[in-house]
Amino acid sequence: MRIAAIITRIIQQMKRDKRTLALLFLAPLLVLSLMYFIFNSDEASMTLVVSNGSAPLIEKLENADFNIIEDNNFTKKQLEEKAYNGWLAVAPNTIKLTLLNDNPSQAKILTMQLAQILQPTPASPNSLETDYVYGGKDTVIFDIFSPMLIGFFVFFFVFLITGIALLKERTSGTLERLLATPIKRSEIVAGYMLGYGLFALLQTIIIVLFGIYVLDIVHMGSIWLVLLINMLVALVSLSLGALLSSFAASEFQMMQFIPLVIVPQIFFSGLFPLDSMAEWLQNLGHIMPLYYAADALNGVMYKGYSFNEILLNLLVLACFAIVFVVLNIISLKKYRSL
Repeated sequence: MRIAAIITRIIQQMKRDKRTLALLFLAPLLVLSLMYFIFNSDEASMTLVVSNGSAPLIEKLENADFNIIEDNNFTKKQLEEKAYNGWLAVAPNTIKLTLLNDNPSQAKILTMQLAQILQPTPASPNSLETDYVYGGKDTVIFDIFSPMLIGFFVFFFVFLITGIALLKERTSGTLERLLATPIKRSEIVAGYMLGYGLFALLQTIIIVLFGIYVLDIVHMGSIWLVLLINMLVALVSLSLGALLSSFAASEFQMMQFIPLVIVPQIFFSGLFPLDSMAEWLQNLGHIMPLYYAADALNGVMYKGYSFNEILLNLLVLACFAIVFVVLNIISLKKYRSL
């Protein structure tokens, strides 16, 4: 009977906690559905530009399911701008392959397929030379993922620690006492953002420097740009964590936001190829802050982008932060009307 009483009490508690029930039954379905659509997306065909290629060569490449673009005046700069997979330039005594190499796995597959198609014969003794726009032959897939992982860890830990810390401020009554004073809501939010932001800044610097100088993660661009991007990521995470903490009544409820807010962003942070996803899934990624953070970090650390080339991503991240800060100010209305 006593065991039954405990079971009954737990069931009654769960029935009253609608958020936990939603997390228990709906969140796994949401994440599972995202994984289904992402992993069942059609694999994107590789685009290859061919210069001075013969008709039999073009036919062989098309039969190998390459998307062929014929352009005899193509340049390496155009390959970088248009983001094609590769460029095959045929000369009398050699064939030169230039790989974009923004995805080392795809680049290796393309190289192996071309090596089979272009096997030297007595009638065609041309050798295949390989060049790279980004990275080189020793580039591995982790070189692509590591910049994104830095941004993800900054986002995740700042979100988690800030959200729980601000929740404690509210549940302990500190926030209510502040609201009882003449201080404005905007001043409270600014104070919390700057106060916790200092620790988020230190954490960001430690993660970036450790990743680059201890783990030797690839970085082709300016380390100052890497720090700037991650500081914006920390600011977005800080403001989002503060906002969501106002909707949680306990640390457990704060943790419930992780599968709903953090996990979906992982799928759109570049760890999975976005080009092969359905268009509606790609559009969904555009509302995720980590989508822009990962794109900027990959551009700077792997491709050596300059400030102007990542400016749009920085502006979008700044807009996310501003929107979340404004929503934080508005959310304080339910505690006090000024």
